[in-house]
Amino acid sequence: MKHRGHSESRKDKSETIVSAEGSARQESSVSRATASHAASPSHSFHFDIWFVFTLENWLLDFGRPIFGLYVSKFFPLSRPGFGDYCHMAYNIITALCLLQLMARSQRPVPKMLQYLLVTFFVMGASIHLVGDSVQHRLIHSGYLLHLSVRDNPIMKQLKPASLVESFELLDFYDEHLGHMMWYAPLFAAYLVYFYGSFGKSCSTGFGVWLLAIFGAGFEWYLVTEGQIFTIFILMFACMVPIVAIRAQQGLAMDSNAKFLFFRSALTLVLVVVWVAYLWNDDTLRKKYPGWLYIPEPWAYVSLYWMH
Repeated sequence: MKHRGHSESRKDKSETIVSAEGSARQESSVSRATASHAASPSHSFHFDIWFVFTLENWLLDFGRPIFGLYVSKFFPLSRPGFGDYCHMAYNIITALCLLQLMARSQRPVPKMLQYLLVTFFVMGASIHLVGDSVQHRLIHSGYLLHLSVRDNPIMKQLKPASLVESFELLDFYDEHLGHMMWYAPLFAAYLVYFYGSFGKSCSTGFGVWLLAIFGAGFEWYLVTEGQIFTIFILMFACMVPIVAIRAQQGLAMDSNAKFLFFRSALTLVLVVVWVAYLWNDDTLRKKYPGWLYIPEPWAYVSLYWMH
């Protein structure tokens, strides 16, 4: 009986030790997972991606027409110019950055959605590439950006006159369909990523705000030159209730969400200032009729600097 009692006692002790060791291993595993979760790249500011986005936007998109004006003499008009190669590089780099951004989202983005967004983005940007390339060659022949296609002097000289409709189709692909297929998936990808960028409240460094200011400057150009204010304002209008709903759930924007939200808010302010500045411009009013009046920067340059 004593032997049996000692056996049961040892058995109970061994079970207790095993249970304690299991609990310790479980707690250690949880703590490691928590530490790994906190140190995960998806929870830190993605300076590499946002910096590449900002740099290539200014150089390859904003700088593209400027490069095209000053170095076009080194490229025959019947072949792609330097600005066209910049556009090609922009299409590829931006698509890769979008994939990388969505892959780092705290809230997993379905692969099919990632592929659809990037595919439509590349297709729209490529349509714009062709239309924009032809338009910049027309500028060398006297085409005026502040006038509509049919009102341009060189179009009035075309024979037969029906050729104007072909250039209007090209303008539709460039300024409307291309922009829609280019920017709608771009802002949709931002919004999908923004939705998953919430957690514990965190401080944001000065570099994040500085990068957001430069990003807002380009995004102002994107919204005005691309004539995509409707797409932009829809994205921003979705951001506001997302922030409110997440706040009710006890979640705050992380540094990446703060970057996106501040950049978009500053972009909206810049667009309002731009429209107010040109509100009474009768010439630009003719090209941009209707209730949504947002002149393109290059139309302004064509009217007051180049023309």
